[in-house]
Amino acid sequence: MNKLKQHLSNFRSSFWFMPTVIVAFSIVLAITLIQVDSAENDIWLAQWPHLFGAGAEGARGMLSTLAGSMMSVMGITFSMTLVALALIANQYTSRILRNFMRSIVTQASLGTFAGIFTYCLIVLRTIRSGDEGTFVPSLAVFFGFVLALGGVGVLIFFIHHIASSIQASSIIASVAQETIAAIDRLFPDKSESEFDKDENQVPRPIEERNWHVILAKKSGYIQSLDDDALLHLAQDRNTIARMECGIGDFVVQNTVLASLALESPPDNETIAAINACYEIGPHRTVEQDPAFGIREIVDVALKALSPGVNDISTAVMCVDYLAMILARLAPRKFPPSHRYIGEKLRVIVIAPSFSSLLADSYDQIRRSAAGNVAIMMRLLGALHTIAGLTVSPNRRLALREHVQWIAELADRSIESAHDRSLIEQRLTHVRDALEAESVLCIREKKL
Repeated sequence: MNKLKQHLSNFRSSFWFMPTVIVAFSIVLAITLIQVDSAENDIWLAQWPHLFGAGAEGARGMLSTLAGSMMSVMGITFSMTLVALALIANQYTSRILRNFMRSIVTQASLGTFAGIFTYCLIVLRTIRSGDEGTFVPSLAVFFGFVLALGGVGVLIFFIHHIASSIQASSIIASVAQETIAAIDRLFPDKSESEFDKDENQVPRPIEERNWHVILAKKSGYIQSLDDDALLHLAQDRNTIARMECGIGDFVVQNTVLASLALESPPDNETIAAINACYEIGPHRTVEQDPAFGIREIVDVALKALSPGVNDISTAVMCVDYLAMILARLAPRKFPPSHRYIGEKLRVIVIAPSFSSLLADSYDQIRRSAAGNVAIMMRLLGALHTIAGLTVSPNRRLALREHVQWIAELADRSIESAHDRSLIEQRLTHVRDALEAESVLCIREKKL
């Protein structure tokens, strides 16, 4: 099932799948209307002669014009799309191109123009006159005119979509929403409490075992893992499966992918079954790897903070959206790294933790923000917001460490006494928030 979802995701991020579906639909529509015309053509002409009474030459001329126009519009659309892709890659980061390519509006627009072109060609081919006998599919010709008018509306909307989608706010918000959707799927449990031991989980002791490595069959990034399949495989083989590479890691062919606790080396069927649990591709995806969505936003922030760009507003926006993602993570219960069936340990996974995702979000931005008061203040504001949404001591400790690192950075890099006083005031507020009860605790007491 995971592989099917991965293939569907790959189809969604391609420029050919939805246009192909729309073109196929236009072919079916054209053939259907032509068949209806061949049976009911006289009825249309009798009831609405001015609407459906076009001659063969007039119908040919109109469909030829529509087909040529749609081909020109399709070429312009492709050119605009490629220019937008090049602009996004240069201005922000090439990692977010897949998010732009997944846009349903872009794919549907390209498919609409290609579909109208195909429809007109098919209907044009059926028009006959002279010695062949006269046949004009009036209903199909009229519907081609309606599709052309719809195509004009699609073109106008596509231009508006391109103009809005290349803005920094739209790009960052799109990545953040995709990451949050992945978080909601992967961490649906909101039952985090101060007694959770998510980051410092102490597993039950494991007896001494012989570990046999499973080699990867191909090179690439680990995009997803079928947890249920791996768990049942370990149950069927009465063994323990241990991940050696986490989701988002790059694995090289014929290097260690996983390990099995077996008395004898695994057979080829077991090796193939373990490899089948992993989906390995040429790039990272967000579906099971929210750290990649965070990585995309961090890349935009680092590009904005670079001396050649120096776009502080975009970097601040990235910090804000990262705070939104971490605020979604803060009250969530992370799944344990040791998975059991009954009392028996079956799978040991490499799972993300709140502290690791927090570090992925803000470490590099903080290091690039030396002397930048606006970014430091925004980072402290983000940590203040997140602190009010978690009751876990481990997570609050991680937040406290980041606050301390920002304070050290401010001491080293900010020379202005006024700016240093602003930072000190904000540091005091954040530290007070970390020492106080969280918003969740206050809300529970009121309820």
